[in-house]
Amino acid sequence: MQNIGSTILRVVLGIIFATHGFQKFQGGIGFTADYFDAIGIPGFMAYIVAIIELVGGVAIILGLGTRLIGALLTVTMIVAIFTAKLSVGFIGENGLAGYELDLALAAMALYFALAGASSFSLDAKLFDKE
Repeated sequence: MQNIGSTILRVVLGIIFATHGFQKFQGGIGFTADYFDAIGIPGFMAYIVAIIELVGGVAIILGLGTRLIGALLTVTMIVAIFTAKLSVGFIGENGLAGYELDLALAAMALYFALAGASSFSLDAKLFDKE
């Protein structure tokens, strides 16, 4: 049952990240780069974050490179919390989202960075690991 639960969590996490990464490109990555510049992060980092989210999301869904991708996604969410979300609080205010979702996503990604993928993953199939 733990393998099934872990697989469901991994697929949902991957869908969320892949969707957010895709949205950054679809909405015009330049807008995201401008936002990054406005909050003090170099604009080129928007491309890196979008790629990590999109490609990392797909990789997490497949269970490929799960520990590495989990670590990258964890760092991405921690940086998002401290640079963009912390000032609006846990729940948010004035229509702005707080950092509760980012914190939950960071915790889920950290789980996979530490535990790896379940036996229902490409990591397990390719590297004979659980």
